[in-house]
Amino acid sequence: MGAYQPLLTLAKWYRSTFYNALILGICNLLAPGIWGAMNSLGAGGAQKPYLVNTANALTFCLMVVSCFFSSLVVRRVGIKWTLIIGTLGYCPYAAGLYTNNRFGTEWFVLLGAALCGLSAGLFWMSEAAIALSYPEPHNQGRFLGFWLSFRLGGQILGGAINLGLNTGRNEAGKVSYVVYLIFITLQALGPFAGLLLNHPHQVQRTDGVKVGLSITDGSKKELKATAKLFFSKSFLLIVPLITQAVYSEAVVFTYQSLWFSVRARALGSFLSGIVAIISGNLLGVLLDYTKLSVRKRARWGFFGILTLQGAWWIWATILVTEYRRTQPTYDWVDPGFGRGFALILLLVMGFQLNYMYLYFVVGELAKSEAEVIRIAGLLRGTESAAQAVSYGLNSIEFFAQVGGVYVNFGLWAVSIIPAWLMVRKIGVSGR
Repeated sequence: MGAYQPLLTLAKWYRSTFYNALILGICNLLAPGIWGAMNSLGAGGAQKPYLVNTANALTFCLMVVSCFFSSLVVRRVGIKWTLIIGTLGYCPYAAGLYTNNRFGTEWFVLLGAALCGLSAGLFWMSEAAIALSYPEPHNQGRFLGFWLSFRLGGQILGGAINLGLNTGRNEAGKVSYVVYLIFITLQALGPFAGLLLNHPHQVQRTDGVKVGLSITDGSKKELKATAKLFFSKSFLLIVPLITQAVYSEAVVFTYQSLWFSVRARALGSFLSGIVAIISGNLLGVLLDYTKLSVRKRARWGFFGILTLQGAWWIWATILVTEYRRTQPTYDWVDPGFGRGFALILLLVMGFQLNYMYLYFVVGELAKSEAEVIRIAGLLRGTESAAQAVSYGLNSIEFFAQVGGVYVNFGLWAVSIIPAWLMVRKIGVSGR
């Protein structure tokens, strides 16, 4: 996906792929990472999940639109500035949660969610395209693991802050509004971090390949090419896989908010992030393990991740069916806490493993620099559509308590055969 140049003997540290992974990770931490930190507290830190789930559904609906048109923005301003513009809407989202937590204001939650949705689609597409194009092929798994660790770093940070402020709160309720002031400050730094990212032509890869990531087609032709890629057989086959993977975010955050105390939610946010970082980076090493063929890496990853995910959904189905009947609020000193709390850790870990594997799969689909941008936008747009539905349904009490788990279990089952039809072609010559 780029013209071959003589091998570089040494890349300047501030032009290296590792440097860019670091900056991309920091941007991720300060934008969606802090967004995830708030939501990983359960219901965005609110006492009940219904308003926040509605707001998040609005965010993801608008992200579907902004993801689809994101390649047009790249054509105008380039990938770096598209990323920077994409960071701008996250701070108003945090401000909306702050005013709701402290003053009970609801309209600002929805306004902040709308502004977040309009910009976040640009951020999601651009960071995905950068993650797929900047690293050398033999470093891509590690690049993905390192970059995505920062998103979880936001969750760990949020959990640690909230745990420190709410250690004595062993009852259900909302988190302290002071937490949101910290989050607002951090998210305001996002655009400035984006300024440190290299433009594609400045990146120095150790294999000597130049990074392009530009769109040269006209707007009409570009939209037509994006739509054509979406309706291609290869992409449609992985749509169910994408859906089942990201649908779970709202499910696990809602589960956490309904059945656990404030301090238990904070502990869950903190520990699940650590578990997911470790597992995600181990998967990255496997995906880069060149002693195994790409074909074997694709298949082993597919069967391993999907088998574990199915086991966790069986466990989740049993637990939420019981909890709907008994209506518990578990604290870490209560009997029965461990078996319900462990599910939080495993589902967040599963989200990370699925997420990284999706990037591995879509990276095999892209055939040119322009197609990387299109497929990144389609991947994130499909994610957004699935999460819009998930957060929307989880704003309804029945779905919040049990329906979300039931639906996600079904989506997992539906995704297996179509995804396999695509995965089995990876690494096969003549594909």
